[in-house]
Amino acid sequence: MWYLRLCGYRILAVRFKTPVGEVDIVARRGRTVAFIEVKSRPDLTRAAQAISPASQARIRNASTWFLASRPDLAQHNLRMDAMFVTPVTWLPVHLKGCIA
Repeated sequence: MWYLRLCGYRILAVRFKTPVGEVDIVARRGRTVAFIEVKSRPDLTRAAQAISPASQARIRNASTWFLASRPDLAQHNLRMDAMFVTPVTWLPVHLKGCIA
């Protein structure tokens, strides 16, 4: 989360849980709200493979619940991101808009 804050994001929720799934981080920067899935694996390839179609659906469903609880964000741009953390990189890798 510190990386996102340094990049100008404001953290809105962490581990936002709903009956239909969970979003690791919800962050806002300007008029964009990002729903971010965080994966920590030994390398970037394994981290990317860990985001399955089922987990993508879970993130989409949970994001819908989050937006229902925050109508003030309805007019913002929405984005589904992934953030990968590996032991061999100093900074996390943040892929914007990579989750369908």
